[in-house]
Amino acid sequence: MTPEQARDTEYFPGLAVAIPLGIQHVLAMFVSNMAPAIIVAGAAGFGYGSADPGAMIYLIQMSMLFAGVATLIQTIGIGPAGARLPIVQGTSFAFLPIMIPIVAGQGPAAMAALTTGAICGGLLHAGLSFFVGRIRFALPPMVTGLVVLMIGLSLMRIGVQYAAGGVSVQGTAAYGAGDSWLLAGIVVVVTLGLSLYGRGLWSTAAVLIGLGAGYATALAMGRVSFTAIQTSDWFVLPSPFHFGISFSASAIIGFCLMGFISAIESIGAVSAICEGTGARPATDRELVGATCADGVGTAIAGVFGAMPNTSFSQNVGLVAITGIMSRHIVSIGALLLVACGLIPKIGAAIVTIPIEVLGGGVIVMFGMVGSAALSILSSVDWSQRTMLIFGVALSVGIGLELEPAAVQHLPVTLRILLTSGVLPAAVIAVTLNLIAPGRPTDHDLSPPNIAASDS
Repeated sequence: MTPEQARDTEYFPGLAVAIPLGIQHVLAMFVSNMAPAIIVAGAAGFGYGSADPGAMIYLIQMSMLFAGVATLIQTIGIGPAGARLPIVQGTSFAFLPIMIPIVAGQGPAAMAALTTGAICGGLLHAGLSFFVGRIRFALPPMVTGLVVLMIGLSLMRIGVQYAAGGVSVQGTAAYGAGDSWLLAGIVVVVTLGLSLYGRGLWSTAAVLIGLGAGYATALAMGRVSFTAIQTSDWFVLPSPFHFGISFSASAIIGFCLMGFISAIESIGAVSAICEGTGARPATDRELVGATCADGVGTAIAGVFGAMPNTSFSQNVGLVAITGIMSRHIVSIGALLLVACGLIPKIGAAIVTIPIEVLGGGVIVMFGMVGSAALSILSSVDWSQRTMLIFGVALSVGIGLELEPAAVQHLPVTLRILLTSGVLPAAVIAVTLNLIAPGRPTDHDLSPPNIAASDS
């Protein structure tokens, strides 16, 4: 195809090209997309080691299904929603620090509060899309980089926890056993090797192939059980309000506040595709459409018991690598995700992966979240002012997360929000940046690409 055709979002290169590239997009985001559902299920107590994995299988299904639905909203568009660009949506890591304290140890019943919060937060996010230009000034790279860093730091412990055997074996001799670290280590080594030395699909799907290597090793060690696949159905439709409805102030406030960050994340993805691959600035219509689709996709996912959605940076990078901006290629990948989400045996197959194998994968992914934060922060003009603001926000955010008992006398809602780490750090940074003298007027107002938080 010609360079003009490659940059044309409406150009269709033919099925022989579109199907392999669509599958490649799915491979690039597959592990990152399912990981939040597994982490939330584990935190709530119905994940690995639980008597009935049915609720976790449903969450994994819905993660695939509504990642596909949200991606189709982005690529095809519904009214004002959708950038009509090759943007892949997936389950967001950014909300995990908010979700984990809300569901901790409370079982599937706690999911009602999360999904209701996702609906409310998604609707607010969709409304914010029409004002994205007015809120960007409050979220310069110093703030967004801090938020992404807090997300990464909040999740890194989970990766090591999984690699050591998971919460279900904590306090026993099995926790941290040598075979657990062997499985996690194989995943990390294979992923790093392919990422650094592989080319094309081998590099793009490095995490997925690394998980495959760990899974094969676990199978040889007799660590894999196929019971969940045998007992699951071949086809199931999603059920509205699967987990019920429950209005939790901490969930609603947390999801709404994180919606501001997710809106800027979408701006970064659109800007990266249009300016990097398309060699043109993003239009207002594309920016509004992308953020609106984020919110609409999250709200729809919440109705059916799924997690919030956001744009995925690894797929933005994949568009840059191929140089092809056809939105129809991503639409084909989205249809594959929808098909996977309707087949419970796929979700059950994912559940057969030993938790240590997943631990190796998420160690890499959460490390990349931290790396993405440092990349964003490298563009900050580090003066005494920005260092003080960043330092205070980081200190309070990490401190409250590490020592939640320090706010035990506060109401439950405030306690959950403050001990998330992310929200107090973000609120302090935004507030101080707005009121402290010497705030830059231009330098720090460019739209950051923080979509890398989902790498």
